[in-house]
Amino acid sequence: MFKKILICFCFTILIACGTSKPIVNTTKSSNPVVRTVRKPITKTIDTNPVVQTKKPETNSNSTNSETPIDTKYIEILEATTRVKVTTAMVLEYIQNYKKIAKEDMLQYGIPASITLGQGILESGAGTGPLSIKANNHFGIKCHKEWTGASVKYDDDTSQECFRKYNNPSESYRDHSLFLTSRERYSNLFKLEKNDYKSWAIGLKNAGYATDSSYPTKLITLIEKYELQKYDAEVLGTDYVSIKVSSAINTNIKGVVQSSQNTHQVEKGDTLYSLSKKYNISVDDLKQKNNISNSGISIGQNLIVK
Repeated sequence: MFKKILICFCFTILIACGTSKPIVNTTKSSNPVVRTVRKPITKTIDTNPVVQTKKPETNSNSTNSETPIDTKYIEILEATTRVKVTTAMVLEYIQNYKKIAKEDMLQYGIPASITLGQGILESGAGTGPLSIKANNHFGIKCHKEWTGASVKYDDDTSQECFRKYNNPSESYRDHSLFLTSRERYSNLFKLEKNDYKSWAIGLKNAGYATDSSYPTKLITLIEKYELQKYDAEVLGTDYVSIKVSSAINTNIKGVVQSSQNTHQVEKGDTLYSLSKKYNISVDDLKQKNNISNSGISIGQNLIVK
């Protein structure tokens, strides 16, 4: 009996020791837990390049959206030539020729603002065909007395003769001589040297240009770029910056109008009737507008004050 009990006890112990092995095996089977922890680490690394590639794309777009300053404003200049220039080009032209315009004002009495304004308009700020081919910045034609070099260019008629100069400075000097040596421009020199508006209108009325809107273009350029300040510098007077005059307007044909200083000739107008209307003598009207006879035409702009 005792032997049976002992055998059963030993057998039980052996069974217990054998069953402990799977307990160890179960503990070692924790490897899958490690594998599942690694998966989110791989995903986190994969997302990093997405963030990095978006940032340079945004910076590139913001750079391309910038607009160059010089191309923002464009001037269309049309007199002897028709050209498009930037505001920066006009300002550079002014810097290049303001000194000679002021010197000519001292020597010949032509407002520097008028000289510079005409130079900008007639030459396209130095970019027009005549200024490039012939250094001609004022569109001055040959005329009978010219014995110097010349070029042919289409203007009012085909292949007209225009003066050619060695450099722009000669063109500026010849412009002054051209105005001072011709009788038809003589009344201009009776005007005030700081009255660029009257000078602009007087040039047109004296026949400098055939374009009816020539005074408008000239006055607008002078006031936009404040060229009248160079007149003040020569005259030694104070200059107050002004905006483009609200008094200057254009009608359908683009002719200068000013309710204060000028009158546009209408049907039935005569020098006598206008002298009475504006309380000015006929002789003064003729002098202000460079008129040698009593003839005036419809649409003509006359300085009346």
